Amino acid sequence: MLIVTEPGISKKAFDALIEEIKRQGYTPHVSQGEAHTLIGAIGAPPTPELMEHFRALPGVEQVIRISKPYKLASWEVHPEPSVIAFPTGKTGDGHFMVAAGPCGVESREQILTAARYVKKRGAQMLRGGAFKPRTSPYAFQGLGVEGLKLLAEARGETGLPVVTEVTSPNLVDVVAEYADVLQIGARNAQNFALLKAAGGAGKPVLLKRGMSMTLDEFLMAAEYILSEGNPNVVLVERGIRTFEKSTRFTLDVSAVPVLKAQTHLPVWIDPSHAAGKRAYVQPLALAGIAAGADGIIVETHPNPEQAKSDAAQQLHEEEFATLMEAVRRLLPAVDKTIAVPA
Repeated sequence: MLIVTEPGISKKAFDALIEEIKRQGYTPHVSQGEAHTLIGAIGAPPTPELMEHFRALPGVEQVIRISKPYKLASWEVHPEPSVIAFPTGKTGDGHFMVAAGPCGVESREQILTAARYVKKRGAQMLRGGAFKPRTSPYAFQGLGVEGLKLLAEARGETGLPVVTEVTSPNLVDVVAEYADVLQIGARNAQNFALLKAAGGAGKPVLLKRGMSMTLDEFLMAAEYILSEGNPNVVLVERGIRTFEKSTRFTLDVSAVPVLKAQTHLPVWIDPSHAAGKRAYVQPLALAGIAAGADGIIVETHPNPEQAKSDAAQQLHEEEFATLMEAVRRLLPAVDKTIAVPA
């Protein structure tokens, strides 16, 4: 339920209200507005009697039943767009970010080269996989902790924050030690133990939509992270599985405006995994931006033909530069701004 306080509620009455919410077995989440304070009381559906009990407390103006199964992700609990800030930029509420880098960290030279040119071309975040969940057990699985150390070295040189995937709950702590953002991949989007562990790690989480997930299921997955006290979640549409085989997945561009209508969380596009072919990456990225996306995460490699994973979809440096120029031209048309890394 959502509790709306009266304007000018006293500190004594507010503190007592918070304690009563906890005493009734709910977790309070406070959102401060200009005139009113909204308190999301998160827990089991309230009875009419309990809602009436809260209406009668001092300083309470209104008690509203939250209609969505995802509470913390909804506009009802958080009526303002979420903005997540990094040293190099922001995402959400008109702020746009680009995360770019290779699919997997393969060597020191490779990741440092990529980090240097993605910064030079205008990215605000470096992506790269150290732990790689692959369809085949015989495919390149990543460098593990050594890859995390190389990402940290690249961050130290370029100043770009790092996003990298975490694949199991027991790896959350070590990935969080090196990364600035934890990525939950499509294959783990409903790994609820992993979602909860990532939510408790104290780092922003980039959550990719599962290839067969409905948007309600996607938002409920985000709710697992939010319920651990972590408000910094980015939702990523990366393509869903359909009957069409001309692309790796079918990019659900409609997911962007639908999610923006349903949640305050930033929404990004991953055109690389949807496309599967580098020639389609830019058109899909621009389509996502036109639909209202708050960021994109793109794969680019110093030598894509020699990449150990996803070679066909990774952009050459010049192709990435062309994409960034197109992004910069499009953003003003959709009232979004992008930071320029120092």
